[in-house]
Amino acid sequence: MTATDRSIELIQAAAQAAADKLAHDIIAYDVSDVLSITDAFLLASAPNDRQVKSIVDEIEERLLKELGAKPVRREGDRDARWVLLDYVDIVVHVQHSEERVFYALERLWKDCPEIQLPDDAVATRGKAAEYARTQAGVDGELS
Repeated sequence: MTATDRSIELIQAAAQAAADKLAHDIIAYDVSDVLSITDAFLLASAPNDRQVKSIVDEIEERLLKELGAKPVRREGDRDARWVLLDYVDIVVHVQHSEERVFYALERLWKDCPEIQLPDDAVATRGKAAEYARTQAGVDGELS
């Protein structure tokens, strides 16, 4: 079984919305063969809580406006360290960069096929590491 066309459409719109809000390391997996509860996961991260919230809000707004989709569940809002949007067909995980490294969801789903994403989303790969290097340089200059 593979992800449905609707799931792919939702994933691509969510990925573009995340990229537009400068999310880092956007990736999507077709988990339909290993999970019966959803077709696909989208993972994205941001270096701070405010940006996590901004990305989540943009994804929600875009999917509602463009595709008429509302999440059935939204979790993790209060702390904004790991927000989960459950659209049944897809699940979106937007994590603070520290949580992304700690939980390493990519390791869990690496055997699942990746879903092709818009070019803007693909271009975000490696941004978290780039940001960390930049911050290390800034911190070094302040010392």
